[in-house]
Amino acid sequence: MTHYAIANLRNVRLNAGIVEYLERIDATLAPFDGHFIVHGGVPESVEGEWEGSLIMIEFPSYEHARGWYDSPEYQKILPLRTDNSDGVAMLVAGVDRDHVATDVLR
Repeated sequence: MTHYAIANLRNVRLNAGIVEYLERIDATLAPFDGHFIVHGGVPESVEGEWEGSLIMIEFPSYEHARGWYDSPEYQKILPLRTDNSDGVAMLVAGVDRDHVATDVLR
């Protein structure tokens, strides 16, 4: 099942560390078939207030997502992001196209 790495980053300090992170992250995603589907565009808030930048990376499975996050290549560059921004990151499962809202009640 498709899995996503999702981050909400705030207070991103655009400096040499962040630039290096951005220059290197794509190479860490490639072996795990990960690709950006949302990368910090300006959101249109239709309810409530949003602070930060939303990033979503799609992977074909949990194993791919976890493998990427735990990989030595990603772990080497992770401090470039965490030292230069605040936020939260998570891995989460997607749902099938036939999913309906009441499926969560089962």
